[in-house]
Amino acid sequence: MSIPVFLSYPRPHVSRQTKFITSVQEYLRIRGLEPRTLGVTDYDMDSPLKAIRRLMLESNGMITIAFRRLHISTGASKYGTDMPDTTPTPVQDTWLTSPWCQIEPAMAYQLGLPVLVLREKGVLAEGILEKGIVGTYMPEFSLDDNPDMYLKSLEWSSLIGKWEGYVRSVVDTKGSPPKLY
Repeated sequence: MSIPVFLSYPRPHVSRQTKFITSVQEYLRIRGLEPRTLGVTDYDMDSPLKAIRRLMLESNGMITIAFRRLHISTGASKYGTDMPDTTPTPVQDTWLTSPWCQIEPAMAYQLGLPVLVLREKGVLAEGILEKGIVGTYMPEFSLDDNPDMYLKSLEWSSLIGKWEGYVRSVVDTKGSPPKLY
């Protein structure tokens, strides 16, 4: 029987992103894990946050893939500041991802699920996308090459192996009765 895990990602807008998602899904299935994604494998008539929470409660871990979504050629952080000792910071050639790549991992973390966040190269590392925020090392991957190359790397093998161990521990713990002492 497959172990359900929540797989979160913004809707791909380039074929390499689609290929990467397909490769991750295939990898997980080979390992006996069943990726579930709201709006792809599962549908719900409730509000998105309620539907996400329900799906997470049925899952044993979560992977978020923060793909490039919005490109900022030239901009400024803290633009228009009127505070003393605060100056705008230039932002150039930076990518943002979907806000759901912040919301969903935070929800999973609060539920105690093992969380693995993958960030596409160039996506701004802020909030939950900063390294170490959820406790597990967060890799940055590039889709400039064949998407399968990353899934064959030592970095991927190490990270996914550790995360999978946590997921299998959740499955084991969920099946155990509560301890009295």
